[in-house]
Amino acid sequence: MTFVDLLYWRDIKKTGVVFGASLFLLLSLTVFSIVSVIAYIALGLLSVTISFRIYKGVIQAIQKSDEGHPFRVYLDKDVAVSEELVQKYSHVVLGHFNNTIKELRRLFLVDDLVDSLKFAVLMWVFTYVGALFNGLTLMILAVISLFSIPVIYEKHQVQIDHYLGLVNKNVKDAVTKIQDKIPGLKRKTE
Repeated sequence: MTFVDLLYWRDIKKTGVVFGASLFLLLSLTVFSIVSVIAYIALGLLSVTISFRIYKGVIQAIQKSDEGHPFRVYLDKDVAVSEELVQKYSHVVLGHFNNTIKELRRLFLVDDLVDSLKFAVLMWVFTYVGALFNGLTLMILAVISLFSIPVIYEKHQVQIDHYLGLVNKNVKDAVTKIQDKIPGLKRKTE
């Protein structure tokens, strides 16, 4: 099962577990510190695994069987992260980081006035978003959106594409009119 399958709820049980666990974790962080949440999760897991191990030990003693350790399969698995995997993802992250730095340099040093003004407006909007929501609330909204928007879009794709096309056309027309009226705001031709 891929990440996209989770977002589109292809397997409802697995997606429900991932969505529920993610939302539970974020909601827990709104009430408790991260240290407390990690400690409570670890204690819960330990309670389950220790209880299961004792239960299996008692059952084996009563039935006089020798099944061995109930978690032997998982204990024998290799859980090390390979060096190749780390290098692969570190190269990807480094590429994204460098591109982000270049783009921020371009925006802050006003390589293109229109793009820098758009960025300034975006940051101004973010000041209001930051005043209304904290980071954890935005993460909760992001998780809910991540698991609901793809399904809604898949079911109503034709109508959404139609209205997004209209909005996009109107925004482009408005930007073109503004650029034509204000000197110095015409985009550089590349």
